[in-house]
Amino acid sequence: MIIVTGASRGLGRAVAERLIFSGREVLSLSRTSEGAPGDSVTCDVSDYEAVKAVAQSLRKEKREIEGLVNAAGIASMNLAVTTPPSMTQKLIQTNLAGTIHCCQLFAPLMIRKKAGSIINFSTIAVTLGLKGESIYAASKAGVEGFSRAFAREMADFDIRVNCVAPGPIKTDLLKGVSDEQIDAIVAQQILPKLFLPDDIADLCEFLLGPQSQSLSGQVLKVGGA
Repeated sequence: MIIVTGASRGLGRAVAERLIFSGREVLSLSRTSEGAPGDSVTCDVSDYEAVKAVAQSLRKEKREIEGLVNAAGIASMNLAVTTPPSMTQKLIQTNLAGTIHCCQLFAPLMIRKKAGSIINFSTIAVTLGLKGESIYAASKAGVEGFSRAFAREMADFDIRVNCVAPGPIKTDLLKGVSDEQIDAIVAQQILPKLFLPDDIADLCEFLLGPQSQSLSGQVLKVGGA
């Protein structure tokens, strides 16, 4: 079974749908089960105890976990000096702490099998240093640093850990961002084109499969930067 967080919408949903279409068993985690494909559980990844409860239930049921996709995340485009403290905490707690919670609690279910693949989501904004995304980028830079170190910790158990760092993708995450702003970001990519959720799903399917068994501790920048 593969766990996909943030699966009720956006990239998480695209990944979950692709995996189900490919015949994989998926457990969708999201703050609301509405729109989440496959078997779904309501869970806010920023809440450690909520994630722990899901992990304990899976352990009790002796479910075998072969993959984890941490796609749950939020974004906020605003200058750092005008970002309210509440939003700063929300970004860090969801994007960084939420990813760590899931890795801490679901990885042990893979360790006993000594196999698995974990995908954490970052953003191309970390590399490009985009104006108005400093705090969002900081939360995702933390994800990248954590993933590289966690990959080394998991290597002895044949569990791979990689990051996917998309550029702008037309999802709810970009609601309120103008086409002009999106075009300006895309223009900075090595491949200056707007990619689709299905492109991210393709990449995740590859990283979860045996064809990527030589990759771990990597940050794959969609569009290039």
